[in-house]
Amino acid sequence: MKVHFISIGGTAMHNLAIALHKKGYSITGSDDEIFEPSKSRLKKYELLPKNIGWDTSKITNNIDAIILGMHARKDNPELLKAKKLNLKIYSYPEYLYEQTKNKTRVVIGGSHGKTTITSIIMFVLKYNKVDFDYMVGSQIEGFETMVSLSENSEIAVFEGDEYLSSPIDRRPKFHLYKPNIALLSGIAWDHINVFPTFENYVEQFKIFINKIEKNGTLIYFNEDPVLKKITQNINNDINKIPYSAHKYIIENNETLLITDKTKKPIQLFGEHNMQNINGARLICNKLGISNENFYSAVSKFTGATKRLQLITKNDKTNIYLDFAHSPSKLKATTSAVKQQYPQRDLVACIELHTFSSLNEKFLPHYKETMSKADLAIVYFNPKAISHKKLKQLEKKQVKDAFNHKNSKVFTDIDELINFLMSINFKNKNLLLMSSGNFSGINIDELATNLIKQAF
Repeated sequence: MKVHFISIGGTAMHNLAIALHKKGYSITGSDDEIFEPSKSRLKKYELLPKNIGWDTSKITNNIDAIILGMHARKDNPELLKAKKLNLKIYSYPEYLYEQTKNKTRVVIGGSHGKTTITSIIMFVLKYNKVDFDYMVGSQIEGFETMVSLSENSEIAVFEGDEYLSSPIDRRPKFHLYKPNIALLSGIAWDHINVFPTFENYVEQFKIFINKIEKNGTLIYFNEDPVLKKITQNINNDINKIPYSAHKYIIENNETLLITDKTKKPIQLFGEHNMQNINGARLICNKLGISNENFYSAVSKFTGATKRLQLITKNDKTNIYLDFAHSPSKLKATTSAVKQQYPQRDLVACIELHTFSSLNEKFLPHYKETMSKADLAIVYFNPKAISHKKLKQLEKKQVKDAFNHKNSKVFTDIDELINFLMSINFKNKNLLLMSSGNFSGINIDELATNLIKQAF
């Protein structure tokens, strides 16, 4: 099979390219920009394009499939030529389905927690020596790539993102997987540039449920009021399994799962992660993993990158990095750190980076989402707002929206760093949250410098 990637440098795209290369496919690709780590990883497998930019000479009649990335535009010259030659064009979720349509497909959806739940399932399956294909939105310890496809595995585990599939396929990605087993973790409005109303957003999850294969299974968080309502009106022939947070206790800043037989110490913490763990357990049960084997594995799971990731610590301070950017994620993550370390002050810092978070109409949804933090810091880069062609935000407008009794707002990254460096973090934890990169700062270096001041 000869497959060409238009926008091969994307996070999911380059991982899929590597996965197909490992499977023995002939892979080519193009992109107008490729950043790290995609660049180094493509180079390692000799898949890095020799030249940056689009090259229509790569589009020939002997290509079996074109995979189109979201980064490409509708008028991309390679795409136009592929259409002219009547080549088969796929989005990457569409191609993942093609690769796994004869397997048991497990799809994890929801507005929050899906990366963590998918990661737990993958870790537990690998720990118990079960072969499976996968696609996940973050790097996980023990897995070289974020996508893997094989001939022999009978299971495929996919993180089900509700964002659009490609420039010419406006369906949400998770509509294309047609799961045998599905999980929904909750629904909280996001991606307002694509789903302009909450009702429109919720509709995508209803469609997803209706895409579950006949006699399939839906596992859903039954304390989410929206999910609870829409699952009551399901007409298709599927099994429904509700779940809630796993029972747990916190002792000496350590979280322990309460099981039938014992208290199991784990490295994840926070109420939202106890929900994630219980959802993952039920999926693993459906795949033949006993509770005993699940607990043995999950106790060793350290988490996915940027999901309450511990950057550095000493005996007085922990510094975490989290992907949290939507209101529900922000509230859950901030509450988790404070609950785990109630005796320490919490400094929580969020970068507003997404289209939704930088939109003045969406901003009120952040009200009191960092109420558990002792100091709430909000950073946004006005250049990011300009790039997204949105109306500029004022500092006071942002401060008022978050409605926190002790908050600060920054629009200059150097001023933010200087402020953080002025704090003595002894008996304080720092939580950095963003789906971006805080304007390109070196997070590890910043954390190392801050921890030195915790004296």
